[in-house]
Amino acid sequence: MNKIRKGDEVVVLTGKDRGRRGVVLRRVGEEHLVVEGVNRAKKHVRPNPLKGEVGGIVEKEMPLHVSNVALFNPATQKGDRVGIRVLEDGRKVRVFKSNGELVNA
Repeated sequence: MNKIRKGDEVVVLTGKDRGRRGVVLRRVGEEHLVVEGVNRAKKHVRPNPLKGEVGGIVEKEMPLHVSNVALFNPATQKGDRVGIRVLEDGRKVRVFKSNGELVNA
């Protein structure tokens, strides 16, 4: 079970975008994820008239390692670690480590 999933709001812990918040757009492999508006890089794109692409410099989000982000906890307004708890009915749910509340997702 992944502790951070697509659609979760996360806070960047390290790097040039430290402290920024964003939503996870997608997971890249097992340990990397792409966060909206974070870790942007400029890529030079060659024009392709067959596809209708215009050339130039395009900014795109690059993947971050999952260890460099923390799930945003709305109760504490900070990034928080996530644990997994098994409920009485056998379901596995994600919980915040600081206050034990369930992650709303």
